[in-house]
Amino acid sequence: MTSPLARIFVGVLAASAVTAVQAADLGGARAPAPLPYAAPVQPYSIVSEVRIGGSVQDPGSAEGKAAGFSTANVNGEILFAKPVVSADPFWQAFVPRPTVGGSYNTGGRTSYAYIGGTWTVDLFPETLDRRVFIEGFFGGAAHNGYTGPKEFTPYGFNTLGCSPLFREAAALGFRISEHWSVMATVEHMSNAGLCANNRGLTNYGGKIGYTF
Repeated sequence: MTSPLARIFVGVLAASAVTAVQAADLGGARAPAPLPYAAPVQPYSIVSEVRIGGSVQDPGSAEGKAAGFSTANVNGEILFAKPVVSADPFWQAFVPRPTVGGSYNTGGRTSYAYIGGTWTVDLFPETLDRRVFIEGFFGGAAHNGYTGPKEFTPYGFNTLGCSPLFREAAALGFRISEHWSVMATVEHMSNAGLCANNRGLTNYGGKIGYTF
């Protein structure tokens, strides 16, 4: 039969062993695993980002060579929040942000407004800390330029064939901070051969954006 003193001694040893094991666990514990990807929360505002910038009007065309130099555009753009949010980052990349914008030519050449979707993908997000990204846009544009026939198009203007036109654009961007980013851009508009004349417009420029 075990005496009370022996039972107390055994209990103290057991408690000490448990404490030592817990201390060892705490001392050798690994850092917690990173949280799994979570889709961004839909913002209260439907506006995702606003941008402003400029571009050179089609340097290789009649509008670009008018008066011996390329005319400039002032561009503004609004990108809205994605209408669908996916928990999977791969499928999330396929959902575009609805986009509307416009470009005003300061030299009196073709100006236009456009609507479509913008796809944004981070380049090497872990290596580059999600700062560098590429974008693509596809949609339509309505313009105030000349639609032909070509012989009646004034000097210094492109013959665009019809309106609206298809608009495709691409950008390479860098995020300065959580809210601000800068982009180098190229855009092309044409009617894809659906009208008699299809000179189109190809503009090069840059933008600065503010994300909400």
